[in-house]
Amino acid sequence: MKKAYLLLADGTLFEGTAVGYEGQSIGEVVFNTGMAGYQEVLTDPSYYGQVVTMTYPLVGNYGINFEDYESRKSWVSGFIMREMCEYPSNWRCKVTLDEYLKAQKVVGLAGIDTRRLTRKLRGEGVMNGVIYTEGFEPDEQTIAEMKAYVVKDAVKTVTCDENIVYPADGETKYRIALFDYGVKYNIERELCKRGCEVTVVPAYTKPEDVVGKYDGVMLSNGPGDPAENVEIVANLKELLKSDMPIFGICLGHQLLALAIDAKTTKLKYGHRGVNHPVKDIDADRTYITSQNHGYAVVGESVDPQIARVRYVNLNDGTVEGLEHIDRPVFTVQYHPEVCPGPMDTSYLFDKFIENIEKSKGGAQ
Repeated sequence: MKKAYLLLADGTLFEGTAVGYEGQSIGEVVFNTGMAGYQEVLTDPSYYGQVVTMTYPLVGNYGINFEDYESRKSWVSGFIMREMCEYPSNWRCKVTLDEYLKAQKVVGLAGIDTRRLTRKLRGEGVMNGVIYTEGFEPDEQTIAEMKAYVVKDAVKTVTCDENIVYPADGETKYRIALFDYGVKYNIERELCKRGCEVTVVPAYTKPEDVVGKYDGVMLSNGPGDPAENVEIVANLKELLKSDMPIFGICLGHQLLALAIDAKTTKLKYGHRGVNHPVKDIDADRTYITSQNHGYAVVGESVDPQIARVRYVNLNDGTVEGLEHIDRPVFTVQYHPEVCPGPMDTSYLFDKFIENIEKSKGGAQ
């Protein structure tokens, strides 16, 4: 097998074996603590521009199936693991992880000490790196590009080009506009099974194309720095002037916070995994959540006359969700569509539907 390497911006070099596509790729090196879910990670647009390290030591043991994709392709810039399973065993498996990485042209690296790499990223923060296969060594120009690399135009890259309609499961009760900032398929599935006809709209869709034409608005997850999306934030400011029910997830949460003039900040190493404890302040209840984000809303910047912090992360106290004071608008930083365990948070979709019913004069 060929060798492969990861060179970090500070000069640290990791040597392992090549898996997946042979070549060279620059990205922001991050880590995910999930024990499973690598297929969802690979196809989550929120990982655009990032080299993802899986901390669980064995990856690929159940292969890749054709049903669990979260988007149309893989978005990661590279994929790192301690050991890749070459002979997966699962009745749903269609191709191996190695075959999928090759087909998606994702450069992979196995056989390194992922604990050492993770400890480094936790201690010093996420950093840029270049992942490359033997024979594709980076030159001085590539190393300079790697050190200067910034994830830019992320939403513009991953969003759809035109409206896409997904019919409701059974009778259509509501029509939802789902803004695609890097949407995952499971958000659409959760809405459709609740009787919603979902229209996925491009990220830069104008408010006048939505207000009065749909029953509610979903703001999806997505990649990159939320503050970069100035045009989208301006659109959301206008959208908030309506009384439409709005539910924002992850990047959608951050963009809506910016639309009410709150601020966001980049986290040292982000939250990426399926076991992050989040407390619902109102209910005095803690949920175990799935998360994937590198930025957070600054709690002190939220104007209490406009919105209030409803959810907080118990690990570091960061904001995990907001509720608007006088409008049917709420957000969460985590991913309720993932449902990592029995104490999951898919009930938030029901809350969104209840807000729609109230706005239409239904439930009281």
